[in-house]
Amino acid sequence: MTALSLLLILIAAFSHATWNLLLKRSDEKELFVWWFSVAAAVLLAPLGIVLFLLNPVIVPGHWFILGAIVLQCLYLVFLGRAYARGDLTLVYPIARGTGPMLVPILAVLTLGESISWPAIVGIVLVVAGIYTMSWWGRFREIVARPSNFLRNGGVIYALLTGCTITVYSLLDKRGVEYVHPFLYMYFLVVGVSVGLAPYIFRNYSLERIKGAWTGNLWAIPAAGLLSFLAYASILTAFSLSRVSYIVPAREISIVVGVLAGVLILKETFGRGRLVGSCLIVIGLVVISLSP
Repeated sequence: MTALSLLLILIAAFSHATWNLLLKRSDEKELFVWWFSVAAAVLLAPLGIVLFLLNPVIVPGHWFILGAIVLQCLYLVFLGRAYARGDLTLVYPIARGTGPMLVPILAVLTLGESISWPAIVGIVLVVAGIYTMSWWGRFREIVARPSNFLRNGGVIYALLTGCTITVYSLLDKRGVEYVHPFLYMYFLVVGVSVGLAPYIFRNYSLERIKGAWTGNLWAIPAAGLLSFLAYASILTAFSLSRVSYIVPAREISIVVGVLAGVLILKETFGRGRLVGSCLIVIGLVVISLSP
């Protein structure tokens, strides 16, 4: 992995964890998600127009953008519902941990990528760290009664979020071969704003929609810009390195997210989250040094 790829991953990690923190602190999770997409679409319109004029989209880039928009809408709905039902320190690791487990396997099968043995070790460490953080002290309960664990609404929606991340990561890797990464991201922001609008207006009153905006006048634009920066950084990294390396390495954001949950939201932090965080960091270092 190149030094530039690693830098982009670190930028994405801090940006992603920060906007997830803002989302978790909001009262109306789904409305907050939609509003920050709208805010980013408006604030970054000049950038989108310039990029579109300088970097025309070539076929089949249009189809990758359309597919990514659908998956992003599902991702944001699932993520909002997960945070409405579970703690940041529970939801975030599971939602972000499914991709690193599945993407490298699928990348080898569908994209023809190869993975070196050191990278495999790093990926295993990252995945082990994620689930250690999530399931510490509950392994016996989960193995003995997995149905009880899966009845937790936060866990269910976190797993759905993770599966969506897996699919769109593979799609995005191909998409940025045809579309400039930042333009690709801008199309996603606009598409999500438009695509989620019918769902939002069908399920929420105008008063609640307006209230979600007025109650988060600074947090919504900040989350929108941070979300754009986080994802555009990862898309750029996709164009520089293998998706099977980038997706696990980006999960350093889990450590940032857990620390934010503990220090700012005052969620509990135990030995499992400490051990898991260490495993993720070690895994990231191994992946970053892998050929």
